[in-house]
Amino acid sequence: MPVNKVELCGVDTSTLPTLTNAQMVELMQKVKQGDRAAREEFVQGNLRLVLSVVQRFSNRGEQLDDIFQVGCIGLLKAVDNFDPQNYNVRFSTYAVPMISGEIRRFLRDNNPIRVSRSLRDTAYRALQARTKLMNENQRDPTVSEIAKEMGEKEENVVFALDAIQDPVSLFEPVYHDGGDTVYIMDQVGDDSTSEEKWLFGLALSEGLERLSEREQKIIRMRFLDGRTQMEVAGEIGISQAQVSRLEKNALKQMQKFM
Repeated sequence: MPVNKVELCGVDTSTLPTLTNAQMVELMQKVKQGDRAAREEFVQGNLRLVLSVVQRFSNRGEQLDDIFQVGCIGLLKAVDNFDPQNYNVRFSTYAVPMISGEIRRFLRDNNPIRVSRSLRDTAYRALQARTKLMNENQRDPTVSEIAKEMGEKEENVVFALDAIQDPVSLFEPVYHDGGDTVYIMDQVGDDSTSEEKWLFGLALSEGLERLSEREQKIIRMRFLDGRTQMEVAGEIGISQAQVSRLEKNALKQMQKFM
């Protein structure tokens, strides 16, 4: 059944109004001045935003009516907390994470696999200890270091942190603001493309450019193709001793520029 034909909480979603960006800016100014009628119109005009977020949670086993109502609570919080003077983003960009967060809390609290209060407390203390150790040592602490800081067993720390994890899809949108959608995977770091490795790659390319054509070939065959000095010597047509000498000289030359 198409979502735009669904009736949620007595509301025919296909008839929900929409607001232009100019209308939203004008209404938000009135909302911040205490105009209750403008606030009601602004909320009604953004119910489709709630609906778009609700669709992402349609397979969680909860009634869509319940999720929609919770999403509306998140929308109201976003309306009350949004400050157009300080937030240089559209309202939808600000509101979607708040709506999603409200729904996630609802689903987490209604999860049949309950996490005990003591386990949550242990997890939150572990997070605080982790932050403290990171600030002190300027690196990510190990589980044993966190456990020692807390005075807990390592297995208790691991179990507690595992219990509060809320798994999400890497392809779940963070927000959509009329342009390209930003997904969670867009914000996940990738060590293979870190800035440090990128800079090393640039330095390596620059170092290779300083070598002769034959030296470049030797370095590439030796360290990129994994060939032995004897194999390189046979392909280039020189002795293994000459390959060794050229290789050493090339590496010394490259070190000056890396």
